[in-house]
Amino acid sequence: MDNQNKATKRNSWIWKLPFLVLLIVGTIFIINKQATTPYIKNSGMVFGTFYNITYQSNTDLQKQIEEVLALVDQSLSPFNEKSIITAVNNNEDIEVNDMFKDVFQTAMKVSKETQGDFDITVSPLVNIWGFGFKHDLTPDSAKIDSLREFVGYQKVKLVGNKVIKEDPRIMLDCSSIAKGYGVDAVGKFLEKKGIRNYMVEIGGEVLTKGISPRKADWRIGISKPIEDSLAINNELEDIITLKDEGMATSGNYRNFYYKDGQKYAHTINPHTGYPVQHSLLSATVISGNCTIADAYATSFMVMGYEKALKFLETHKNLSAYFIYSNDNGDTQVYYSPSLKSRLAHLSEEQ
Repeated sequence: MDNQNKATKRNSWIWKLPFLVLLIVGTIFIINKQATTPYIKNSGMVFGTFYNITYQSNTDLQKQIEEVLALVDQSLSPFNEKSIITAVNNNEDIEVNDMFKDVFQTAMKVSKETQGDFDITVSPLVNIWGFGFKHDLTPDSAKIDSLREFVGYQKVKLVGNKVIKEDPRIMLDCSSIAKGYGVDAVGKFLEKKGIRNYMVEIGGEVLTKGISPRKADWRIGISKPIEDSLAINNELEDIITLKDEGMATSGNYRNFYYKDGQKYAHTINPHTGYPVQHSLLSATVISGNCTIADAYATSFMVMGYEKALKFLETHKNLSAYFIYSNDNGDTQVYYSPSLKSRLAHLSEEQ
């Protein structure tokens, strides 16, 4: 009986051996193919900023990538007179597409979780302060109070494929989430093409998958919050390693202006109607995708340092890197404990 069992097992292994060999050969083939496939780099302009995309492929996909980005622009750019969001803002009878719906629903979710610190209906206030798709630059308390009457994420909803407003003067601006969504849209396109290793960056918002050309996790810089309206400063505060994650940074050190000796930055508090004035200089958020990271980075800039820390305590799915000023005006850094082993700590090396 024992001999019969041994023979049965031996015959079983004989039958399995070809499949095992095939598996090994297939694995070696895939590894060799990945090792010889080059990384392609594409760059250009979109959404009023620059994009840089690196991906492992035998085919240059820049034209198709730009077609994806054009679809995002046609859906979400308030600067595009023919976009869907412009039609919504002009109260045209229009059905929105899936891209618009995705962003709108995500924005509403983040708005609810942040109790309105994130709000895409803040557009009229952004415009009156000179940072939106319309410019006024003559804000006063009476005008701001009047605009606040039709600002509030609860005053707009999506019914089927149509946006329903409580007041026709409500206008939407998805600039605080659209770049992140554009990054994710390119990432989804690359994955549909079978690309496993890539990095997509648009205006500082990033999504990574797989490994970099260095055969390691992607290394992404976090900029120093130095006043830089021309976006020419390349100084880094830290470098973080990312893998299969999205990262976005929001700060008031690039989009701002001075008037009568007072600095006005682009982050507008939806609750007060005024540009934020607090110690948080920049907020970098790491999450599973760039859309969410983008929205929460803006949210934290509205919240300020202390409130953002408390929010992180109950939202463990998010990691953050904050640069802020202490009571003495010195620049300080806070980062989530989960990021400790992933930072280069350039400030400590200098």
